[in-house]
Amino acid sequence: MFKTEQENFWAGNFGIEYIGRNDSAELLASNLDFFSKALRQASKISSCLELGANIGMNLRAFKLLYPKMNFKGVEINKVAAKKLSKLIGDKNVFQGSIFDFKTKEKVDLTLIKGVLIHINPEKLGLVYEKLYKYSKKYILVCEYYNPSPVGIAYRGHSDRLFKRDFAGEMLDKYKDLELVDYGFSYKRDNNFPQDDITWFLLKKVK
Repeated sequence: MFKTEQENFWAGNFGIEYIGRNDSAELLASNLDFFSKALRQASKISSCLELGANIGMNLRAFKLLYPKMNFKGVEINKVAAKKLSKLIGDKNVFQGSIFDFKTKEKVDLTLIKGVLIHINPEKLGLVYEKLYKYSKKYILVCEYYNPSPVGIAYRGHSDRLFKRDFAGEMLDKYKDLELVDYGFSYKRDNNFPQDDITWFLLKKVK
């Protein structure tokens, strides 16, 4: 059904187990702090598309920060997508692979957080293209960073987590993108920990 081992991995039981580990009030609080910082340099945004939205923990934070924003999400795991639909509505959720997602609509902000690290490296270009193509203004990339590509074990599994300079690759690929802001969130933060995520806010310039 899917093109890569990584897709099957997240569409199956591991993806369901992930839901339980990432549904908490503490994570929501950390996400509120995270996104308020990551988007402080962004001008007005009224619509957002998240690739790999899971159950919507990121979008729950967005709903509090931007109550009038319109949301769309893509999620490969059926169980997670069902929960996501309850948050943003069935019509706004695409249940399936990011690689298969298509739309004629564009949004002010495309978002990806902790997803590019799990994409087969040979398929990254397809995801970059969707982040770029469906954005009218901003792209927010939030991932593990490494200056050169490297693969590491993930919860006992190999070929499931890859670190690299995702944002840098997008800046090289699309010449009308510019870096607006960037930052780092540490897993040992006393109040609002994240999983050592580096974020990059990119903007399309005319």
